[in-house]
Amino acid sequence: MTASNPLPPVIVGAGPAGIRAAQTLAAHGLRPVLIDEAARGGGQIYRRPPAHFERTAHTLYGTEAARATALHSTLDGLHGRIDYQPDSLVWNAHGGVLDVLHGPTQTARSVAHGPLIVASGATDRVLPLPGWTLPGVYTLGGAQVALKFQGCTIGRSVVLMGTGPLLYLVAYQYAKAGAGAGVKVAAVLDTARFADQCAALPGMLAQPALLAKGLYYVGWLRAHGVPVHTGVQPVRILGGEGPADTARVAGVVWSDGHQEHTVPCDAVGFGYALRSETQLADLLGCRFAWAPLQRAHLPERDSAGRSSVPGVYLAGDGAGIQGADAAEWAGERAALALLADLGMAVDPARAATLERRLAGLVRFRRGLERAFPFPVHWAAQAPDDVVVCRCEHVTAGDLRTCARDAGADEMNRLKALTRVGMGRCQGRMCGVAAAEILAHATGRPVELVGRLRGQAPIKPIPIHWQVRAAEQGSAVEPAA
Repeated sequence: MTASNPLPPVIVGAGPAGIRAAQTLAAHGLRPVLIDEAARGGGQIYRRPPAHFERTAHTLYGTEAARATALHSTLDGLHGRIDYQPDSLVWNAHGGVLDVLHGPTQTARSVAHGPLIVASGATDRVLPLPGWTLPGVYTLGGAQVALKFQGCTIGRSVVLMGTGPLLYLVAYQYAKAGAGAGVKVAAVLDTARFADQCAALPGMLAQPALLAKGLYYVGWLRAHGVPVHTGVQPVRILGGEGPADTARVAGVVWSDGHQEHTVPCDAVGFGYALRSETQLADLLGCRFAWAPLQRAHLPERDSAGRSSVPGVYLAGDGAGIQGADAAEWAGERAALALLADLGMAVDPARAATLERRLAGLVRFRRGLERAFPFPVHWAAQAPDDVVVCRCEHVTAGDLRTCARDAGADEMNRLKALTRVGMGRCQGRMCGVAAAEILAHATGRPVELVGRLRGQAPIKPIPIHWQVRAAEQGSAVEPAA
């Protein structure tokens, strides 16, 4: 905060990146505003259950219990030194103002901000298959939230499938939680091959502790009788008896390349690693570029976290998937950059150490992508009748027809003609799959079909607030 800019810095997101950013700013005498959608800070990875839940940190977070507890303690210790605003959804950004919807009463306000750190996190990367809209089908992240935040599992007999480190973490957590409770992991189905994971070992040795955790999860699952299959192709999710719109999951059909197999179950969690939540950065006007390693268009940032927009900083998985440890480092580094840009003294040695740690993760990240590659043949194998956009009920066949008959070869053109990405999720769930379908249908590299432009609201809000804002305008409050 300076005489030329009296507004305090604002941080959006109270996960590992946002909390470390807030800690750093507070340590330098500032009182930042920390806005978070969740009722309690910690982010998705260290999500805190309601205060009345009586479960230990070890039960909730396993081997990450110490890190989770330390992060939570840091946030709790900042009480009175920051303006912490939980249960607050930032759904729009424009002209130095954030539109926020707060609490169960859904109070709307517009908050003027100074320098802004965006730590928006990530969500599951979804590739649909027949039956994925049945009751009882969740993303891996959704299955994990149910376990951590609500203290329940998504079913009694659960199949977990897709690929990525989260697949094995969730499987381990479910198998541990289900022991003695009558809940079992019926199967873990990984689209990555065992050969991929072996070939990736040299790269992943750059972070031996993280590699050891992953090997431990897989070994524990196998030792406890959980079937783990690699190199699979998910075929369809089966529904039980009853009307099509109420029939619950009954099983999963998968192929090993030679024959199909069926695993009975009553719930499914699936996902293909994570994708960055970039909508807020888009609304703020940040410049995007294709990131081949992440197979996504991401907002550009320098090694300190500065975006292309002066005064806007990016940190954590919302700017590129690197994991919780890296998010903490990136949050601190972005805060140091913000302080330096305000003309305040910071420790250059500490800044250099953080950048060196972040740079050192690149090799490990390449190893992860080698171990759990994106299933590039998914678009060619997806049947025409599979629903890609469940909000607007747009199928893969609809997208292919539009590309062929209307000449759509860019994502926003495809959106205008088919309504894909126009529903409640604003393309957060269907955007990746739609881009893959369009790229395959047009024969173009996926990076050349573009990305869906971000639009407000970032997440669903009551329509009467949008109408009221349009008719009357919103009162703008200072950030603190």
